[in-house]
Amino acid sequence: MAQILLIRHGQASWGKRNYDELSPRGVEQARVLGQALKQRNIQPDRIITGAMTRHKQTAMACLDAMGLPHDWDEDRRWNEYDHQELIVRHKPLYRSRTVMMADLARTLRPREAFQEMFEQALDRWLEKGHSREYRETWPMFATRVGAALDTLATTPAGTTLVFTSGGAISATVARLWNMPDSEWKKLNRVIANATVTKVVVGRNGAHLSSFNEHTHFEGDNRHLLSYR
Repeated sequence: MAQILLIRHGQASWGKRNYDELSPRGVEQARVLGQALKQRNIQPDRIITGAMTRHKQTAMACLDAMGLPHDWDEDRRWNEYDHQELIVRHKPLYRSRTVMMADLARTLRPREAFQEMFEQALDRWLEKGHSREYRETWPMFATRVGAALDTLATTPAGTTLVFTSGGAISATVARLWNMPDSEWKKLNRVIANATVTKVVVGRNGAHLSSFNEHTHFEGDNRHLLSYR
């Protein structure tokens, strides 16, 4: 039976001008994850990354810790949705990052305020009435991620590592569990950075084995657990 390990990238650079880059904490998370995979004797037969910088940086730090070369195939179908477009469609004034950061700062709890605003932006994206406003609608996103999984499931390897994002992983889980679109957001909210979600592939197709594994961030590494 083949297994596909979907790995969410380490913590990105929230609040920075370039979000698509791992923070120092994100690099450390990826390194600790790699050590955990090495202890589990995970020996990948195939490695895939999305096309985003944070995917590749996570792969590099993780593979270094596993003692493996930076040898992977890129599949942009594993890319995350465009969170910046979602924000701007929800609040057009936030096309200016300066305006958004100033608004968030005035709340005196910018991270919580951002999360509340972004949840509203996700709700709007999921609503069918706004579909024409987005370059990539929710159905388009779910379809491309599903196609990426189907490619791996129909050409199984012993163990495949996929370095991707939380939204793509959550969409995969929602699909495998036949969850309604409205439930996807609940999965997306709880998935932590540098976690592992396991999909097994057998004669009857792909099935979810585990979701959001992060035991490597317990004990002495519990300070590394993060969600954004």
